Amino acid sequence: MHISGSRGRPPCDTGVSPVPKPLALARRPCRDDAPSIKTMPNLFDPITQRSITFRNRIGVSPMCQYSCSDGLANDWHLVHLGSRAVGGAGMVMVEATAVEPRGRISPQDMGIWSDAHVEPLARIARFVERHGAVPAIQLAHAGRKASTRRPWEGGGIVGPQEGGWQPVGPSAEAFHGLPTPTALSVDEIKTIQREFVDATRRALAAGFKLVEFHGAHGYLAHSFYSPLSNHRTDQYGGSFANRIRFIADSVSLVREAWPANLPLWVRLSCGDWTDGGWTIDDSVELAKELKSRGADAIDCSSGGNVPGAKISLEPGYQVPFAEAIRNRAGIATAVVGLISEPSHADEIVRSGRADFVLVARQSLRDPYWPIRAAIALDQKDRASIPPQYLRAF
Repeated sequence: MHISGSRGRPPCDTGVSPVPKPLALARRPCRDDAPSIKTMPNLFDPITQRSITFRNRIGVSPMCQYSCSDGLANDWHLVHLGSRAVGGAGMVMVEATAVEPRGRISPQDMGIWSDAHVEPLARIARFVERHGAVPAIQLAHAGRKASTRRPWEGGGIVGPQEGGWQPVGPSAEAFHGLPTPTALSVDEIKTIQREFVDATRRALAAGFKLVEFHGAHGYLAHSFYSPLSNHRTDQYGGSFANRIRFIADSVSLVREAWPANLPLWVRLSCGDWTDGGWTIDDSVELAKELKSRGADAIDCSSGGNVPGAKISLEPGYQVPFAEAIRNRAGIATAVVGLISEPSHADEIVRSGRADFVLVARQSLRDPYWPIRAAIALDQKDRASIPPQYLRAF
């Protein structure tokens, strides 16, 4: 997807940046020939990637429901995800879906490690697509943050006597309060990559039109590329090129298994928010590599790999990450993070800071937020209101 001609006007260089240090970006002088914000695409303009057209730029972010048995989707997931499609989103993404049982965050996580998972997911994909949204799924491996209790059960470790399992990671270094993972051998790394390929084929069989490789939040891929958690001395550790090898090669393999006419996204933690950790400059370079491997967009998040990171939480706090990657790596971006006001979401797209806005907790509070946003932005003619609900609007 070519995006260089639709970049928004950057902030003028005033010599003072209000952006926290981990996010500080170079600011370019204002140019008279920069496109006006009024001429840029807006939140409700369609966008096409490969053969897939999204009816608007709003996506429902993948959010774990911790409600499966043996990784199988059920009625909860159908109603939860289906209602967000009915609510007008352009894309609805299934939560982190484990490519093997030990890749789950909790025993109740979604899975796609067997053919038995395909049909329960397929009915979700069918419903989402039937109601106008692009059905998407995030393929994941929790790595060293696996085998934990559900959030409302207090978190913490699920031991073997309760059905838990031994987590794995790039190095034998535990995440705060969790068991020390087993360091993966090279053969085991290759096995997990094959499981991502098998999961990709099952996602296609289930009818999804977009897959996202989960490379964020301290889970397996992130723990490989961050220097804070990868202390290997082989071809998967040490240098930048070695640390990104797992995610880059995995994305290549997923791309080969995924049809050329369907988009592939990658979620990154674009900064560790910790001295000596992964940075936005690292993410730009990784995004360039992933683009060369066939990725169509970077889903920009951050953090999750070390406890106690000092994150400056405010609405849109991750937008500078998306803007930097979009402008410097030349790849489409999606952004998530405390974006709840329609005008804010619209400004992010209109100013060329990101191509998609993903809504997470606001979507939990209001499944019909995209419809309300269209009305608030005087775009009611583009609101995807089901005919059954028209009398309410």
